[in-house]
Amino acid sequence: MPTPANPFKRALAEGRPQIGLWVGLANPYTAEICAGAGFDWLLIDGEHAPNDVPGLLAQLQAVAPYPSHPIVRPVIGDTALIKQLLDIGAQTLLVPMIDTPEQAAATVAAMHYPPRGVRGVGAALARASRWGRIGDYLKTASDELCLLLQIETVTGLRNLEAIATTDGVDGIFIGPADLAASLGHLGAPSHPEVQAEIEKALAMLKRLGVPSGILAADETLARKFLAAGATFVAVGIDTMVLSRALSALAATYKDVAPPAQTDRAGY
Repeated sequence: MPTPANPFKRALAEGRPQIGLWVGLANPYTAEICAGAGFDWLLIDGEHAPNDVPGLLAQLQAVAPYPSHPIVRPVIGDTALIKQLLDIGAQTLLVPMIDTPEQAAATVAAMHYPPRGVRGVGAALARASRWGRIGDYLKTASDELCLLLQIETVTGLRNLEAIATTDGVDGIFIGPADLAASLGHLGAPSHPEVQAEIEKALAMLKRLGVPSGILAADETLARKFLAAGATFVAVGIDTMVLSRALSALAATYKDVAPPAQTDRAGY
């Protein structure tokens, strides 16, 4: 039994745009519904959604039969937590709040077994190795792992080139919401200054040949980012899709005001 291939990693390397969905309902049943919708990738969020390791495992198992590639975002780039997420079978991680090349290098090290990195060895207990049934897992696992780092502060932008070119980093994700806050525009990722910084970051990553990604629930912005060279773009969030659809349905039959619109340039 070979180590499962990572189609998302290959798509990034080949420059094929990948359209994704943010999954924050923290439930395997709804994650499976999302997996059947036709997105190239799903971001299972462990940073802002109420997920723990067993819950993330259940969602990975629920989406496994479907073509959508699951990406897991941990709450923080902690070495021990990354080890757990890889052991339960996550092959692609999106690690938030990366500000320095030193953080980037430490996160890369957490992804890989020695001598390349510091990942603890416990494959016999791991779903990732199919509990030891993948005989060469320890030697081949790194080939299919994909590390995406999230830049979402002014400090991160200043260090963008050094972070993006760190050996072992497969892509950079720009986080509009926290970047807006860092720039002094809390809750306004569509602010012109924020958008200008995003455009500069995407242009730099394109020049460096590093795959870039972003979240934009607004179709016009999403297409703009794709045209600017973003390779992996999330175009919606399951919680928002459900909330807006339910509110619209209720408003069809009741005299209620529609919900207030939030800034949909990214989260």
